[in-house]
Amino acid sequence: MVAISKPPLEQLFVKPCKPNNNSPCIPTIPLIDLSKSESKQLLVKACQDFGFFKVVNHGVPMKFISKLESEAVKFFSSPLSLKQKAGPPNPFGYGNKRLGQNGDFGWVEYLLLNAKLDSDHKNPTLSISEEHPEKFQSLVNDYVTEVKKMACDILELLADELKLQQRNELQEHEPKGRKLIGFGEHTDPQIISVLRSNNTSGLEISLRDGSWMSVPPDSNSFFINVGDSLQVMTNGRFKSVKHRVVANSLKSRMSMIYFGGPPLSEKIAPLPSLMEREEASLYKEFTCTQMNKIWTKKSGSTSLECGSYRFTLAYV
Repeated sequence: MVAISKPPLEQLFVKPCKPNNNSPCIPTIPLIDLSKSESKQLLVKACQDFGFFKVVNHGVPMKFISKLESEAVKFFSSPLSLKQKAGPPNPFGYGNKRLGQNGDFGWVEYLLLNAKLDSDHKNPTLSISEEHPEKFQSLVNDYVTEVKKMACDILELLADELKLQQRNELQEHEPKGRKLIGFGEHTDPQIISVLRSNNTSGLEISLRDGSWMSVPPDSNSFFINVGDSLQVMTNGRFKSVKHRVVANSLKSRMSMIYFGGPPLSEKIAPLPSLMEREEASLYKEFTCTQMNKIWTKKSGSTSLECGSYRFTLAYV
């Protein structure tokens, strides 16, 4: 986590309580309808108070979601010998690892895919049927195109509500780079993460008192996570929340995660236009490359790196 200060718990979570009720308040995840006119104000409030929220009426066709999920589950259910033909994930492809060192547990399989559709880095050909090797990539492209549009729309709404002169100031160009995902306790170093999963529990977010809150599954909605880069760019106004994924003992969990992050060489610092007069910067300027070095030294792993736009399919 790159934050310097530690805001009190009540600033991070919305706690609806009944009057005269002395029992502990249970945090609720903000729900935002992107079709409503007040969505801009609610997005900013959710980023400030929570750093994590759910969106509905997102505009991503369910047919793209269900088709890709169906093919992905079919892929992960295939023999290991077939899946290994799509690996290793260097930088894109199939990988797997055992969970359990950071409060999580189980076994995760994943596909790291390039979300920049015209990149020089090509995704591996992932096919369940040898007769149609292009089918999987076509489904990935359809899904990523729609989710990317939604992510950009959300960032534009945030920029508009924050009164930024350029609506794309919170967005970055899509550079070449590498992105791997960690499934243990972590915050995302990118600007924004867009997540959905099948109707299976497993995602948890950390409360400031150290306890973990389970995120109720919702296969029709998307969950948005503020990344460390966006927290820095807003000088701590938006919050990046630590989260993890634990295995479900009854049902496998299929996740689709879209990451939007700055170029590896991009300098990241609080945006001057968001700084109040004489407000001090809480962060030193840094690049994603520098952040990655710090992360690797701290964790001894390169399983969570900042930089570029990437898409991950995970099967726990």
